Amino acid sequence: MTDSIDQLLSAMTLDEKVILLSGEDFWSVPSVERLGIGKLRVTDGPNGARGGGSLIGGVKSASFPVGIAIGATWNVELAREIGTALAEEVKSKGAHMLLAPTVNIHRSVTNGRNFECYSEDPILSAELAVGYIEGLQGQGIGATIKHFVGNESEIERTTMSSEIDERSLREIYLIPFEWAVKKAGTWGVMSSYNRLNGTFTSEHNWLLSTVLRSEWGYDGIVMSDWFGSHSTAETVNAGLDLEMPGPSRDRGQKLIDAVHSGTVSEATLDKRVRAMLRLMERTGSLDDHRPHHEEAQDRPEHRALIRRAGAEAAVLLKNDGILPLTPGARLAVIGPNAKRAQIMGGGSAQLNAHYRVSPWEGLVAQLGEQRLSYAPGCGNDRFEPLLRGTFEVDYFANEKLEGEPVHTGTQEDAQAFWIGNVAEGKVDPLHFSARIHASFTPERSGTHRVGIYSAGFAKVFVDGRLIADAWANWTKGRTFFEEGCDEVVGAIDLEAGRTYSVTIEFATKNFATLGLAAFACGIGLPLGEADIAEAARIAGEGEIAVVFIGRNGEWDTEGSDLPGIELPGRQNELVAAVASASPNTVVVLQTGGPVEMPWLSSVRAVLQAWYPGQEAGNAIADVLTGAAEPGGRLPQTFPVRWADNPAHSQDREVYPGLEGKVRYEEGIFVGYRHCDRLGMTPLFPFGFGLGYTGFALGDLQLETSRFEAEGELVATVTVKNTGSRAGSTVVQLYVSDDVSSSPRPEKELKAFAKVALAAGESREVTLKLDARCFAFFRAEAKHWLVEAGLFKILVGQSSADLPLSAAVTRNTTLMLPV
Repeated sequence: MTDSIDQLLSAMTLDEKVILLSGEDFWSVPSVERLGIGKLRVTDGPNGARGGGSLIGGVKSASFPVGIAIGATWNVELAREIGTALAEEVKSKGAHMLLAPTVNIHRSVTNGRNFECYSEDPILSAELAVGYIEGLQGQGIGATIKHFVGNESEIERTTMSSEIDERSLREIYLIPFEWAVKKAGTWGVMSSYNRLNGTFTSEHNWLLSTVLRSEWGYDGIVMSDWFGSHSTAETVNAGLDLEMPGPSRDRGQKLIDAVHSGTVSEATLDKRVRAMLRLMERTGSLDDHRPHHEEAQDRPEHRALIRRAGAEAAVLLKNDGILPLTPGARLAVIGPNAKRAQIMGGGSAQLNAHYRVSPWEGLVAQLGEQRLSYAPGCGNDRFEPLLRGTFEVDYFANEKLEGEPVHTGTQEDAQAFWIGNVAEGKVDPLHFSARIHASFTPERSGTHRVGIYSAGFAKVFVDGRLIADAWANWTKGRTFFEEGCDEVVGAIDLEAGRTYSVTIEFATKNFATLGLAAFACGIGLPLGEADIAEAARIAGEGEIAVVFIGRNGEWDTEGSDLPGIELPGRQNELVAAVASASPNTVVVLQTGGPVEMPWLSSVRAVLQAWYPGQEAGNAIADVLTGAAEPGGRLPQTFPVRWADNPAHSQDREVYPGLEGKVRYEEGIFVGYRHCDRLGMTPLFPFGFGLGYTGFALGDLQLETSRFEAEGELVATVTVKNTGSRAGSTVVQLYVSDDVSSSPRPEKELKAFAKVALAAGESREVTLKLDARCFAFFRAEAKHWLVEAGLFKILVGQSSADLPLSAAVTRNTTLMLPV
């Protein structure tokens, strides 16, 4: 802390101090002009920098691979590189802080936000978070690690209490945050929406003051998630520095009154303000008085990085030699994700990308269109396909569509996410109505489905006829962060080539937690048996069939968990039909997590490509053709079936939650730890992935001279590329404590290294372990404990492939502070 912060703090009035502790609007904290204090601006999100616009539209931004894709790279240096690039993106949007990274643990396989998080494993998540944060903050942009803590499900997340014992918190869920503080020095932490053991995390004194600040020595700020603050004195006293967004609901005059009444002391208030000033100094916003300006900077170096990272994230799950694709082969390109670029998940992480490259476009660029044929086969939409185009919108300064419009504008596509400034400020963003004028020309005749879902009241008319009504009987559902209704669908017969007028009427309604207004409208003609048959036909005519299936950002999204992990729609039927028609079938998956694969034995290769950002199609084509190595390894265990994951239970309180509580009954046994505990063989194990070359590990050696005194050791292992081309692997080290006074997992990941080698090259890899790598947390004694006895060191290339082992023994116990 500099002298200037002391001087500013002493010069501030009570009103000025309070101003800095809540947002001015959705994306900024007010300036204090009298003292020359500039305005702090923040922006979402983990896979790009959206700027101050809506989740839909706005200034264009670079779309990077999502969190689980970064997790799949197991590459800390790449995470640092991405963080550095994102700092440039944040600066292009005139902001000082990025609301990222997201490090909640993959507790279940159905969490809608798993795509945004790195891994089921705390050490992998923590290592990647440290690299990402160091990349960001090395360029002067503040990181905001989130969501602190226990937000592993999107179901009733703004009210649900995550019931987690302290040992599980310390050993699993807190570790990425702890490392972000202790190793990366993060400048920001965002509290989660949920309660933790009955108390909102935004006012959780033990979490924010005892653990975060006193035990870990944190000196940054804690901000609320948007609308995630629920009180005044409680949040300030517990350690929440910043209430977001603005204008304030719980602070402002309420906080001034709390100081006057003594429920918040001036000393506590000054702690909160000092933290804000320190952050503003670190990010440069303290002296930043430039007019706010956002630019769409489509940087060639970012394009190249996104493409390279997308390929390195791709996990080759099965390959009998059909990949890389044979040069000159005729390809049948099939599936709902073939010509649609699935580049990101849904929710606050989404942005208006500079461009989107589909797999079809990527293959055409590399192979030429003359060798390709195409059939969609089936759909995989959760909602009816979005009505696209440029539409005129009339805005009314009331909620009844009455009178003359106060503003007329345009929008791209039949969707809107209105927050903050709406209709150039001519309407109250929470109290207005709008009429959207669109048109639709169907490509085929038939009975079309018209769908609408909205956070607000909405209706859809086609040629003046009411087709879908989400107004008369609006019911809260699982869209728009649980502020919207489920999709309401109507049907109408439409003729190919004829243009129909479409009118959407919308009005705001009272919100539950998040103050927003939104809708999305789609029109679609369902695909059927004939479409699957056509896909099978072209598969039979091609030499190789490549099927692009999976999910999209409607399924993998903030605000809604998945109903299961079976592929949506008729995609399993499609793969079965194609595989029956073509003995050379390759499946490319794009999902934010595991799926069941009943067709696995009937296809020759499976590539998991996740959501790799705006270069999706190019990155996927690079891997399929062999221009790039599939460099990914699974950051999450893929179970055979949904019921095999640790959160699945007949007790609804375990998942998805019951009567306001979700109980983490499995404790520390998440992910591969769960499989080991039950002796369960997963579909694909944690850390698994194939490449286009092979690797051999050998000569494991332990240097243990400091193990007895300090609990530290160094492991070395030799890695050799045994194949004929360059490639990479991940050396993974797990620790096993066979005899313990407390139940422990069979093994736990404690160190790893991504290694790239030329054909035939060998290298010695060094992995360092500290005492915490051997310890478990004793909640009753409030310390970490390394017990006396034998520990096994297991090394290999996945949690199920650990051919190398060595042992080390301690004669004494070692207690470590929190």
